[in-house]
Amino acid sequence: MLAAADVMQNALQPAAREAGHIANLWWLFFWVLTTVFVAVAVALFIALSKRSRHDAGDAQPDIIADSPSQTNRRTTAVVTSCVIITVLILFTLLVIDFLAGNKIYAKPDPNALAIRVRGHQWWWEVQYSNPTPSEIMTTANEIHVPVGRPVKLELESTDVIHSFWVPNMHGKKDLVPGHPATTWFVANREGEFRGQCAEYCGEQHAHMRMIFVAQKQSDFEQWLAASKKSALEPTTETQRRGRELFISRQCVMCHALEGTDARAVLGPDLTHVASRSLIAAGEIPNTHDNMVRWIRNPQKIKPGTQMPPSDFSDDDLNALAAYMESLK
Repeated sequence: MLAAADVMQNALQPAAREAGHIANLWWLFFWVLTTVFVAVAVALFIALSKRSRHDAGDAQPDIIADSPSQTNRRTTAVVTSCVIITVLILFTLLVIDFLAGNKIYAKPDPNALAIRVRGHQWWWEVQYSNPTPSEIMTTANEIHVPVGRPVKLELESTDVIHSFWVPNMHGKKDLVPGHPATTWFVANREGEFRGQCAEYCGEQHAHMRMIFVAQKQSDFEQWLAASKKSALEPTTETQRRGRELFISRQCVMCHALEGTDARAVLGPDLTHVASRSLIAAGEIPNTHDNMVRWIRNPQKIKPGTQMPPSDFSDDDLNALAAYMESLK
């Protein structure tokens, strides 16, 4: 994992082919429209300056004044030229925008890596698809992809309208309940990036974040293989106590742990929760103290979340947090 300071969220620093098309289009529009704005501002300034001098009586009268017909013809020519130039600029931008759209939404390789992303209030469920059911891997709030390989995201919502957006990778894509959507991209450089929900979806909309990691193919395969493994066995008495509490108390009603009887899907899969840099959908760093705070009273950290406060003792909370820390 990269340091927190290295996490980027900037649509103008693309890390994928599709985001590059969007950034290039944005810069083209910016410079063309800036040039038009400056030209209009300069013309307006010159016209106002001449009018000001004329009103002040500084302007010398013309010895031979233009006839009204000549003035009208000159004005008509200028206005016509400006209209033609404006239409040409707008039409050119329209064509360029259309061509960029075709590049951005070109159909991906049929062998692209398929990742299913489900939006919940307020977290992201991430599932790496595989024709073999036992090879399907589920995680939460963190997406890893290989650099240089096409990736297809299959997006859906389980409750309200969300919007999936990782600015460095692609544009926004809405998740409407009952209407699955698809988007795709090819990451072209390594890095750790920040994504978020870009459609107001309730009280904690602003705190529905994700971490997006682009890495070389070998590192991705290593990460995916490790993530498919069952939860690690506890190695200390405190960790064993934590697992016992997890399996026997309310945790098992919402969360899953591969290799145990915990199979619920209401909350994030916690099989490898210790490998994530953040918890609570990007709300707080994944540390022992924060894990204790989160388990004790999620409503204090993220009001409105569906995870209720717990009645664990301090010793039980520390044991649970110790077990969570062991789940690499």
